[in-house]
Amino acid sequence: MARRERDVLALERRGFLGPGAKERAIREELGLAPVRYYQLLNALIDDPRALAHDPVTVNRLRRVREARRAER
Repeated sequence: MARRERDVLALERRGFLGPGAKERAIREELGLAPVRYYQLLNALIDDPRALAHDPVTVNRLRRVREARRAER
């Protein structure tokens, strides 16, 4: 996995307090627009390398995604 991919997963593991804190961290720490961050994150959820690197985070994100799909 590339460094940026590992950094995206690491940021996603963290908790954020207050509105806009996560988006600010995305911009400042990764140098990405939040839209691009979420595009990368969504692709990582399906990447077997990401699952091997951080199974807890990837499985949590998969559950969240499936729950949102089920709500539609």
